[in-house]
Amino acid sequence: MEEKVFAKGYCFAKVFIFFVIGCLIGTYYEEILWFVRYGEWVNRQGMIYGPFSPIYGVGVAIFVIFLGKYNEQRSIWKTWLYAALIGGITEFVTSWIADVCFGVIFWDYSTYFLNIAGRTTIPFMIGWGIGGTILMKVIYPYISKWLEKIPYHIARPIYIISVIFITFDLIVTYSAFARMAFRNQGHRPFTFIGEIYDHIYDDEFMYHQFPVMEPDNE
Repeated sequence: MEEKVFAKGYCFAKVFIFFVIGCLIGTYYEEILWFVRYGEWVNRQGMIYGPFSPIYGVGVAIFVIFLGKYNEQRSIWKTWLYAALIGGITEFVTSWIADVCFGVIFWDYSTYFLNIAGRTTIPFMIGWGIGGTILMKVIYPYISKWLEKIPYHIARPIYIISVIFITFDLIVTYSAFARMAFRNQGHRPFTFIGEIYDHIYDDEFMYHQFPVMEPDNE
């Protein structure tokens, strides 16, 4: 009987794991960068439970989804170009969704050089391209092979629990943002769930959990 291999080849499990890795790296990268700039440690996580920054996780996952399949055949320059476009578009769309759908601003690059509507910048896109190239040409092949060596009976349960937890965290986080937006617009809860959210995830909790978040006052 053929032995089962965890996260074999190009699959959802591998994409999910890289999403989590991106979430973790992104959070600590932002916190270190903030410390270097301002001399203080500030919580930069983007989800309510755990040190996860989904913008980075989504960026890394999209890199793997779009660039993972033919990674070995693709040139470094093409990888850099695609990664720059993917990173910039992801950052722009995420900022737009947070602003338009939830009424909050997580970053504003309006004063930055070569910014695009204040949601991303050309230099940042160049950085996304460099980071994406390093990810796909150096990190991805190594971690991909390492994941496939983890015993299936150990990796599979951890993977399932992680999927359930991250899914729960995402649902709670973005429904809390949605309820916050409705609350600030003067809408009362439609159901008892909204009442629970107003009690547990009120504005004070949300601004404490996400200290760099600012309301959109326009």
